[in-house]
Amino acid sequence: MFPKPIEKSSATVQNLYKVALPFALIIWLLPLIAVALTSIRSAGDLTSGNYWGWPTSFNMVENYTAVFTNSPIAKYILNSFKVTIPTVLGVIVLSSMTGFALGVYKFKANLFVFFLFVAGNFVPFQILMIPVRELTLNLGVYNTSTGLVLFHVAFQTGFATLFMRNFIKALPYELIEAARVEGVSEFRIFWYVVLPLMKPAMAALSVLIFTFIWNDYFWATVLTQGADTQPVTAGLYSLNGQWVAAWHLVSAGSIVAAMPPVIMFFLMQKHFIAGLTLGAVK
Repeated sequence: MFPKPIEKSSATVQNLYKVALPFALIIWLLPLIAVALTSIRSAGDLTSGNYWGWPTSFNMVENYTAVFTNSPIAKYILNSFKVTIPTVLGVIVLSSMTGFALGVYKFKANLFVFFLFVAGNFVPFQILMIPVRELTLNLGVYNTSTGLVLFHVAFQTGFATLFMRNFIKALPYELIEAARVEGVSEFRIFWYVVLPLMKPAMAALSVLIFTFIWNDYFWATVLTQGADTQPVTAGLYSLNGQWVAAWHLVSAGSIVAAMPPVIMFFLMQKHFIAGLTLGAVK
């Protein structure tokens, strides 16, 4: 039923695994390595077709400096933070409450409401492009950070509710019953009993949502335009010239844009892993 652990396989299989794993890792990292090398190449390398060879000169300082001096990438990064941080906070607050309600209270429509949250995750977001864009135009929030935040909160709350509800269901229900016997109100049970136990799940979910929203490109291009509101994923294309594709600058900007979620993951790595594995053996 379950795959056999590699330690229990034959010596031949283990040796093949040890050879295949680094090879697969290199293949997986190859695009990132190519972007990193391109980000330190000179424009002459790209003009001459030296895409995969060793750079003739290392222009790391020049390229990364040009990204900030010759383009509004700092503005784009600030726009990304304006969208991502409120979205993470909004999703955590809403999913904590909905997860508590669906995980603790037993009412007739509980499972149906839960399925509604889950079903939203299976809707292909591409087919919603036109109606969502028209809705933001009608509400007057098109090409604004507020519109992006509201949209992302609405769409990410379904997945986050699934995550939180399952986490709360794994908590000892006796803690809630004991608090009710003591006459504690439902809000205080949520705030003082359940919420402190949800910190690992909230940390893990924060990292996931932060990464999802920061790396979003589709909705950033559909719902925004211009340096005043566009996040960094959509604004990277502005690093290209009008007649010449400055791919070395685009690559350098991509590396800069990828740093915030990477830094956040390493800062919260312990909490992230704890939130994903807590209750895994229950």
